[in-house]
Amino acid sequence: MIKVLIVEDSRAVQELLAHILASDPAIQVAGIVNNGLEAIEAVKQKRPDVVTMDIHMPRMDGFEATRQIMETQPTPIVIVSGSSGIGEAAHSFRAMEAGALAVVPRPPGISHPGYAVAARELLQSVKLMSEIKVVTRKARVKEKVTPGTLEALLPLGVVQEIKVAAIGGSTGGPVALQQILAALPAGLPFPLLIVQHIAEGFTRGFVEWLAGASGFPLRIAAHGESTLPGCGYVAPDGVHMGVDGGPRIVLSNDAPEHGLRPSIAHLFRSVAQDQASSVIFGMPGEAIKLDAAAHVLPPEGVAALLAALGDKNQRKLR
Repeated sequence: MIKVLIVEDSRAVQELLAHILASDPAIQVAGIVNNGLEAIEAVKQKRPDVVTMDIHMPRMDGFEATRQIMETQPTPIVIVSGSSGIGEAAHSFRAMEAGALAVVPRPPGISHPGYAVAARELLQSVKLMSEIKVVTRKARVKEKVTPGTLEALLPLGVVQEIKVAAIGGSTGGPVALQQILAALPAGLPFPLLIVQHIAEGFTRGFVEWLAGASGFPLRIAAHGESTLPGCGYVAPDGVHMGVDGGPRIVLSNDAPEHGLRPSIAHLFRSVAQDQASSVIFGMPGEAIKLDAAAHVLPPEGVAALLAALGDKNQRKLR
């Protein structure tokens, strides 16, 4: 059984979440608390496998509760957001900075036509997050990697101009992306195309949070626009993103790939991240198994490699 602690101050929402979670025979509601302070104590006493966390609560909000739980009693935390509006979504992603693993929309009432889909997404997220081994947040020490240390890893003779870099993220991706973008130098000589697998409706808030948290210029991609160096373009909700000559962005309504649209696979054949810094070593692991990964790096190493590639490419083209 997967034991879940519900952290939510609304009685009606408590009952809704409890009903949804209890509908799955693999899940047990271990407890329900009303605010962040009660959540910290309940995590210590009940040792849940997963916590569903609201953001706006009295006494202590979900952001601070997430931070303290991850520093003292690391537990997989799923943010259940009551709104996908820009401001609300940005608050939710701040909680991911503090250690939460995922953000899902709060399911509407049982009579709502979107109830079944949202309830299923919540259950799937809880089950997936329950399998993740989390560690004490304050114990993580970032590896320092500089562009110079990666010069030796670069292919000999990068003779062609680098037109674009593609980045994909799934579970754990938002924080890894924030770390990568924050470490990139100003004036990167090529654009970045980003696909993040995320609940529909949260992309605009995700982009606002990511741009503010990283300082890297980002926007939601538009069909047919020409990309600019030093800018990042994030795939919109519900469509695949690719590129053609220019490079120009191409958005399409092609069928979902593995149930996902936008799909990382649609954007590129292989992108890898190292196992230690991956929340789930799924796509990076598969790229490595296929021998499709030239380098396997943590987020700070990815940033350093991009910077080194950009620098070497500029020198080559002079």
